[in-house]
Amino acid sequence: MIKDKALEFSDSQDVTATAVSTGIVDLGATPATRNLGAVDDLYLTIVCTETAAAAGAATVTFSLESDSTADLATSATVHTSTGAIGKAALTAGAKVAQIKIPNGDYERYLGVRYTVDTGPLTAGKFDAFLTSSQDSWKAYPGVS
Repeated sequence: MIKDKALEFSDSQDVTATAVSTGIVDLGATPATRNLGAVDDLYLTIVCTETAAAAGAATVTFSLESDSTADLATSATVHTSTGAIGKAALTAGAKVAQIKIPNGDYERYLGVRYTVDTGPLTAGKFDAFLTSSQDSWKAYPGVS
């Protein structure tokens, strides 16, 4: 699998509370919307790069969203979502999701929202990116 930096939403992004990815993909001003799912197979891949921790039973929901503004704060459209994933499943190296991007109208700015419930998390980092290959790729935790 080739990982394109231009299609990367997060690179070991620290997530302790609900947040939007630090990387936003700008699909361009025209046309106003486009159908990404109709082009080629694109997959949203999310990998945990640091094990999540919390005092309670925290969960994180990962969603791919588009909006007319780069901060995804105007009226973001949710295109796909993982549902709540418990902190026990969010271990370093775990592929949290690899979801085919669905057909539909996508606005100019595309990003990932991390929604933390029953949190906050006290640790947890994630990679999120688009790729054109769905495979058995596995991330391994870094060595310090």
